[in-house]
Amino acid sequence: MTNRVNIACLGAGRMGRGIAVAFAYAGHRVTMIDIKARSADDFAKLETDALGEVRKTFASLSKLGLLTEADVDPLIARVSVVAAGESGAALSEAGMVFEGVPEVVELKREVLAAASRQVGPDTIIASTTSTILVDDLSGAIVNPRRFLNVHWLNPAYLIPLVEVSPGKITDPAIIDEVKALLEGIGKVPVVCAATPGFIVPRIQALAMNEAARMVEEGVASAEEIDKAIRYGFGFRYAVLGLLEFIDWGGGDILYYASRYLEGALGSDRYRAPEVISRNMSEGRIGLRTGTGFLDYSGLDVDAYRVERLKAMVDLLRHFGLARPPVVDRG
Repeated sequence: MTNRVNIACLGAGRMGRGIAVAFAYAGHRVTMIDIKARSADDFAKLETDALGEVRKTFASLSKLGLLTEADVDPLIARVSVVAAGESGAALSEAGMVFEGVPEVVELKREVLAAASRQVGPDTIIASTTSTILVDDLSGAIVNPRRFLNVHWLNPAYLIPLVEVSPGKITDPAIIDEVKALLEGIGKVPVVCAATPGFIVPRIQALAMNEAARMVEEGVASAEEIDKAIRYGFGFRYAVLGLLEFIDWGGGDILYYASRYLEGALGSDRYRAPEVISRNMSEGRIGLRTGTGFLDYSGLDVDAYRVERLKAMVDLLRHFGLARPPVVDRG
C-alpha cells in the first residue's frame, strides 16, 4: 500500500468526519460516502454540514497551533462527500475503506456487501464498530480475507490509539498493511482479538461504572472523583500502562489489595484473576524479580525508573504543579 492511498468512508457522520480530518491532515484524499438515498436538497444539506464540521475542526486545530490558518483550505480540498448513488468512482479508487454507519448488524452487512463489490480486489475494508465482532460481519463481504475491524477513539483526529481487531480469516499481511497505514498518519495501532469491547471500551466501562457507583454510594462528589482521576489515576497511566504499573509495584500488592477490597466491599468484582496468583507462584512479581506481565531481563532498571519518573515530572509541569523546593538557607 502506498503512503498516500485514497481513503473512502462509508457514512458521513461523526466517525467519518473524524477519520477524514485525520487522513487529510496527513496528506490523503478522503471521500465520505452517504449511505442513504436522499433528495438533492437533503444531500446538499448533509454535504454542507459534513464539510462545515471538517472545516471547523481544522480551524480549531489551527488555533491550537497544529497548523496555520493558511493550511485550512488546502486540507479541506482533500475531503469530499458523494451521494449514495455516485459512490462507484470513489470506491474503485480507494486503497482503504472505513465503514462508520450506525451500530445495526444488518445495516452494516448491507453497506459493506455493496461496497465490497465496487472496490478493487486489493482494497482493504474495515468496520469501525466497537460492539459488533468482525466475524459477525465478514460473511457479507466479497473476499473477507481483506476485512478487519479498526476501532478509533473519539475524537478520531486527536486520540493516537486505534484498536485493530482481525477476524478468524483475516490475512495477516492485511494487519501489517493497516498498522503501517495508521502509523504513517501518526496513530498508535494495537492489535487485539475479536472480543466484545476490545481493549479500551472494556476497561473504561468498568472504571466509569465504578466511578458512578461511588457517587451513588456517597463515597465522594463527582467533582472530587474526577479530580482524583485526573491527578492520580490518569496521571500515572499516562506514563505507565496498567500491566506495567502492576509490575512496577509488584503483582503481590495487587493480589492482597484485591482480596481485601473483595471482602471489605462484599463484591467479587474486585477479585483478582487467576493469572495474578499464578504469576506469584511462579515468581513473576514484576520489576523486583525481572519479569511479570512484561520481561525486564537485561534491562537497566535504575535507568528505566528514572525515564518513567522524568515523564511524570513533565506531566507535573504540564499541569502547573511542578514547584521548586523550599530550602532554608542560613
